[in-house]
Amino acid sequence: MSNISVTSTAAASGNSPVILVARILISILFILAGFGKLTAISATAGWFGSIGLPMPTVTTVVVGLVELLGGISVLVGFQTRIAAIVLAVFTLVATAVAHLDFSQAGNALMLQKNLGITGGLLLLAVLGAGAYSIDGRKG
Repeated sequence: MSNISVTSTAAASGNSPVILVARILISILFILAGFGKLTAISATAGWFGSIGLPMPTVTTVVVGLVELLGGISVLVGFQTRIAAIVLAVFTLVATAVAHLDFSQAGNALMLQKNLGITGGLLLLAVLGAGAYSIDGRKG
């Protein structure tokens, strides 16, 4: 097990600029989506209700906070591995809940996009945040 940790640490430190760019790019999706939900709670809750989610207003706030705070955590590299795993699971659940009805335009593309995002998050969970992060400064 320690070989995996050493290998992951070496890979992360040697590729820190690339990992930083990846963290920025992937976090943008979640930060903007979370902010959007939290600033349009009624509209989002209406849509959540229309697809059968329970307690749509509460669900909107919870989902918005997971996206916003998870995205910020990935962006700054704080508890990155945990945030990446949470966001990966969240993305798969969101895909299963909202994007498997292929009679709806765009859902096949959303499925593919979300699977790609999940893959990136899982790599981030394995590699960590790299040196240019709060996690990297803790040492």
